[in-house]
Amino acid sequence: MPNKTALILTGGGARAAYQVGVLKAIRELLPDSKKNPFPIICGTSAGAINAASLAVRAEDFGHGIDELVKVWENFSVDQVYRADLAGLAWTGARWLGALMVGWLIKEPPRSLLDNAPLRRLLAQALDFGAIQRAIDNHALHSVSITCSGYATGQSVSFFQGRADIEPWRRSQRVGAHVKLGLDHLMASSAIPFIFPAVRVHREWFGDGSMRQMAPVSPAIHLGARKILVIGAGRMSQENERPPVEDYPNLAQIAGHALSSIFLDSLSVDLERTMRINHTLSLIPESVRAERAISLRPVEVLVIAPSERLDQLAAQHAQALPWPVRVLLRGIGAMNRRGGALTSYLLFERPYTTALIDLGYRDTMARADEVRDFMLPT
Repeated sequence: MPNKTALILTGGGARAAYQVGVLKAIRELLPDSKKNPFPIICGTSAGAINAASLAVRAEDFGHGIDELVKVWENFSVDQVYRADLAGLAWTGARWLGALMVGWLIKEPPRSLLDNAPLRRLLAQALDFGAIQRAIDNHALHSVSITCSGYATGQSVSFFQGRADIEPWRRSQRVGAHVKLGLDHLMASSAIPFIFPAVRVHREWFGDGSMRQMAPVSPAIHLGARKILVIGAGRMSQENERPPVEDYPNLAQIAGHALSSIFLDSLSVDLERTMRINHTLSLIPESVRAERAISLRPVEVLVIAPSERLDQLAAQHAQALPWPVRVLLRGIGAMNRRGGALTSYLLFERPYTTALIDLGYRDTMARADEVRDFMLPT
């Protein structure tokens, strides 16, 4: 398979709807929408769910995008986590009890929200056996799902691909050749504190964005020559620091922590990749071959939101079911200051549709650049 273009789908909870808009635009820009343009697909957190959906439908890329659009344009919170009053009240009572008389509770609560509905949705929607069929039919080279091990602290990229792909081991980074399944997706998307950890093989794993210091590396290890990264937040932030007198509320602090998990390491790793590319460009190819320098330049294209998603989420926060609104209002997440936390949990049609539209517009605004990048090398 000469084309080694990789797609990296990052984490971000409900923000992953933006990725669907980008992919929808790319499908329209391709000369053949059925052929999969991304033989290597890497996903983390909610991006892992989108990655798996593309992988199981890799033999018809256009159909895969149609299915993603259909799901994300009709999303509701109760398809992802329990949003009914009874479910939230039970979870809240257990947390309150754990804080007040934790020594009396034999089984402390594992998460703020119960994401059993998401497990049921994915089990019905994804045929994991189709991944190997796509690999055998050369429609797919490999797909990786990254999780974070709570015991070891390692970032583990579970991947399924051709038999000749070698696993890797670096400082706090591991690549494990496996047969992917539902548990890998649930573990990768288990946002800390919010969703429960998942046991995979011998360890408990959580959201793959945690401690993922090199989000681009799985694609490179799998042989990518070109990489398209779809982010879940703005890559450049405002430099101005307006004066703020109010103490940050709990939602603002939580949103800041989640943004650090989902966004910061990607920006750093992309800067590092660009520096390596620049350094390699200064070394003649003959010298690299003579000195056996294994590093290779990798072409990278990044598409990220042109608008602040926390502000977009604040505009649509009222779409949440009222029990969830009550819960979030109590910690300050139902206003503009708490919009970052809401932006990760707002799995409701008005917000996800707005994200899809934004991703589509951002990509079409760079249509010529995207077409040039997608040309085979």
